[in-house]
Amino acid sequence: MVRITSATLVAFAAGAIGAPQGTITRRQSPGGCDAAVKLDASTNVWDNYKLHANSYYRSEVEAAAAQMSGAAAEAALRVADIGTFLWADTIANIDRIEPALQDVPCDEIFGLVVYDLPGRDCAAKASNGELPVGAIDRYKSEYIDALATLLKKYPNQAFALVIEPDSLPNLVTNMDLQTCQDSAAGYREGVAYAFEKLNLPNVVMYVDAGHGGWLGWPDNLQPGAQELANVYKAAGSPSQVRGIAINVSGWNQWDMVPGEFANDPDGQWNKAENEKKYLELFSPLLEQNGMPGNAIVDTGRNGQSGGRLEWGDWCNVVDAGFGARPTSDVNSQWADAFVWVKPGGESDGTSDSSAVRYDSFCGRPDAFKPSPEAGTWNQAYFEMLIENANPAI
Repeated sequence: MVRITSATLVAFAAGAIGAPQGTITRRQSPGGCDAAVKLDASTNVWDNYKLHANSYYRSEVEAAAAQMSGAAAEAALRVADIGTFLWADTIANIDRIEPALQDVPCDEIFGLVVYDLPGRDCAAKASNGELPVGAIDRYKSEYIDALATLLKKYPNQAFALVIEPDSLPNLVTNMDLQTCQDSAAGYREGVAYAFEKLNLPNVVMYVDAGHGGWLGWPDNLQPGAQELANVYKAAGSPSQVRGIAINVSGWNQWDMVPGEFANDPDGQWNKAENEKKYLELFSPLLEQNGMPGNAIVDTGRNGQSGGRLEWGDWCNVVDAGFGARPTSDVNSQWADAFVWVKPGGESDGTSDSSAVRYDSFCGRPDAFKPSPEAGTWNQAYFEMLIENANPAI
């Protein structure tokens, strides 16, 4: 997924919390708690719930471990036990969700990425979606409505949703591209519709807000906050929207000072040198514009810095490693939790320059090669993430 900042600065493309009150061991079949879950999105639900290690990613990791040996294979199997979000990135892939819900403990929350807007990733090629620009009715009826029906079928299960990575941030920085101009109305209408339809008692939602190297530039902060808040308010300010997700599929460090690119020639202009500082700048602006500013931070692949040559390089970055494990023990006014949103080992995009979805970012010197199509398993990359993990797996 592409990460592009301001073109003028840098060129790159309480009791109501729900079921876990003490120790609960009995579960309904299939999965979930004995009673309907009610999440209070005005509170940090991650203090009560652990991110579930979903069976889909577990199956990928176990297959990878079978190709490894010794300590590396043992480490791989430990990765399978770490909570990770499941991506529903096509209409067909909604079918991945229900099998993974059959045995989720009551004190765990199922992470799900909602990711199929028409004209998806308007500034990239590697992660373009299945729905063309203008197919908003299909997005609503075949995708969001189907997700809503499924989530309503499991009222005794807690869900955390990341809504449409890369969508609204692209409308802040990439409206010079015709593809993003064409996609803009559908993005705003689609995200608002997702907010409305998925605003269920057992759901907490976070909408994607890029990262500090994208919306953290001075020219992008206020427009970014306004863009997200306007869609939130257009949806009727839904009660289950908690705030934003940042660094999704990203590489930025949480509190590294100076930041990885702070000493670049133009780095002095961006005070969001790490993701903690980004929240300190961006979250208050969200609240000023009428939207909650709480956040979850993707630490799935940011265990090691230094692989990127430029801040905006986003595709299968070399020398990356698994990062901090999911936890709500985060020293921040704004961050609810560290989570793993991007499943480590699934490719960001192909390095095959002849492929239809080839994006030049996946051919850069700091992009791992060879790499398959976006979402496809890359065994060598997974093994690298384990080797470079910080803390160690």
